[in-house]
Amino acid sequence: MLSSVPAGAQAPQGQAPASRPRALAGRCGAANWVCVSQCIDITCVERCLAEGCEEALVALARCAQKSGCGPDDSACVARTCGKQCERTFEPAPPSPVKETPDPCAEASVEAGKVPKKMVGRWSLEAASLRPEEKARVVEGTGAADAGVTADGGVVAVADAMPRADYERWLEVTPTGCFVLRSRLEDATLGRGNELEVRRWGTLVVNEKEDTVELRTVSGQAVGPVCGKPRVISLAKGKFENRTYSYEVTKDTLTLTAETPSVQTFQFRRQQPEQGP
Repeated sequence: MLSSVPAGAQAPQGQAPASRPRALAGRCGAANWVCVSQCIDITCVERCLAEGCEEALVALARCAQKSGCGPDDSACVARTCGKQCERTFEPAPPSPVKETPDPCAEASVEAGKVPKKMVGRWSLEAASLRPEEKARVVEGTGAADAGVTADGGVVAVADAMPRADYERWLEVTPTGCFVLRSRLEDATLGRGNELEVRRWGTLVVNEKEDTVELRTVSGQAVGPVCGKPRVISLAKGKFENRTYSYEVTKDTLTLTAETPSVQTFQFRRQQPEQGP
């Protein structure tokens, strides 16, 4: 049973991220974004941020709360908490990285044809609970009817609202390229900070067995950080290839991790006008 995308995150294969990210001096950095890029829903993202930079993000949020700035005055927060922000995130590299807005335009990430019904842009709308999360279900709430809250608690699906600062899209091209994108906004990264964390690579489909493997080639994290535009390369990250069984019914794509957790993710097809 799937729950609506909750205020929590899980890893794409239904397990914890492959490697524990190492942040620079307690700062959020490329290792965290590599970890985030391999997540599909939000409890996994929170685990990735908890490794090395959670305390820094809490300190940054505390600074914004004490700044006296208006709720929509990001410029004021940037002035008041600029030094705290710089202590929260790894500094930009000496040589700027060029953004790759359309990774699938590169022939190097093409793998071959995929079923026509799988081609398109898909938005995550639901995910099943991991086994260890089912064990935390509150008394009187069935696991099949629960979602995960930001603090790890469990609520009924009817009460589990998607987080406004977390969105996830999967793009699939006819040539077998995929791009998986996560949008993290200021509720997670601090007022005025926003990143789109993306990874891309080849999509290998086995139509006889109804399985699909995501083979990551590279990735980037792009957006304003501490008042300045940033492009953070994830090319040196250690990515895991992920395999899922898949099913496409009308405008719904369902991926089920081929792992002991058998975690399931449900995506809804987006129409062109529904892009971010």
